[in-house]
Amino acid sequence: MSLADKIFVDMCKDILENGTSTEGELVRPHWEDGTSAYTIKKFGVVNRYDLSKEFPAITLRKTAVKTCTEEMLWIWQRKSNNIHDLKSTVWDEWADENGSIGKAYGYQLAQKHQYKEGMMDQVDRVIYDLKHNPFSRRILTNIYVHEDLHEMNLYPCAYSMTFNVTQQPGEEKLTLNAILNQRSQDVLAANNWNVCQYAVLMHMLAQVCDMKVGELVHVIADAHIYDRHVPLIKELISREQHPAPKFWLNPEVKDFYQFTTDDIRITDYVTGPQIKDIPIAV
Repeated sequence: MSLADKIFVDMCKDILENGTSTEGELVRPHWEDGTSAYTIKKFGVVNRYDLSKEFPAITLRKTAVKTCTEEMLWIWQRKSNNIHDLKSTVWDEWADENGSIGKAYGYQLAQKHQYKEGMMDQVDRVIYDLKHNPFSRRILTNIYVHEDLHEMNLYPCAYSMTFNVTQQPGEEKLTLNAILNQRSQDVLAANNWNVCQYAVLMHMLAQVCDMKVGELVHVIADAHIYDRHVPLIKELISREQHPAPKFWLNPEVKDFYQFTTDDIRITDYVTGPQIKDIPIAV
C-alpha cells in the first residue's frame, strides 16, 4: 500500500487523538457565515517521504497532481504574483482587481540579489549551487520576508526549502534531498497538495542537475484540522488504501524553465472518491 497514505492516516489520527483545540480562543480564521473557525492542532509535525521509492500522492482520494504542479511552476518557474499567469482558480480569492497577490510567493523568488558570482534570484541560485557547489549547506530559499509582509495579500504558508545533497555508497549520481518548512497547514485541504507539488519540484531539479531524487522532509509548525473538517477526515482515513501511483517526468527536458505540466504523467492511480465542497476557512 502507499506509504503516503500511512503517513497521512497516522498524522490525522495523532492530531485527532493528541492534538489541542483552539475552541474558545481568539482566532483569525472564520467561515463564510461569519462564525469562528476553530481547529484541533499539533505542533511540529515532521513527515518523511522517500521519493526514490514512490511518488507520495495519497490514494484515499485523488490529488490533482497536474493542477498542483501548475501552481508550483507559477511560483518557482514563472515567479509570478499575478493570477492571470496561473491556469487555475486556486488563488482567485487572494487577488486584487488587477490579479496581483502582492509581494508574495513568486514575487519573492524573482528578486535578484548580489552574490560573488553575480546577480541571481533565489531559484537560479539554488540551481547554480546544485550544479557547482552540491555539498554546500547553504542551498535554500526563503519567501517569508518581513519587510514585505504588509504588502502580501496572504502570508506564505510553505515558506522555505532547504536542499541537501548526499553521495550514496556505490551510486555514481548524487542524491538530492530537501526540507519543506511550513508555518501552518489546513491538513484536509492542503496537505497532500503541498507534498505532491514539492515532490514534483524535487524531481525536476534533480533531473536538470543530473542527480537522483531522495528524501522530501515536510516540517509543519501548526498542522491543524478545522472543526467542520473533523467528520470528513474521519471518513477519509477509514477508506481503503491502494498502491502508490507511478510518476513519469519527461527525460528530454534538461532546463528547469522548459518544464510544463505536459512533461509529467501519473499512471496507475487508483483512488477513493473525491470529497466535494470542502468548507474553506478564510
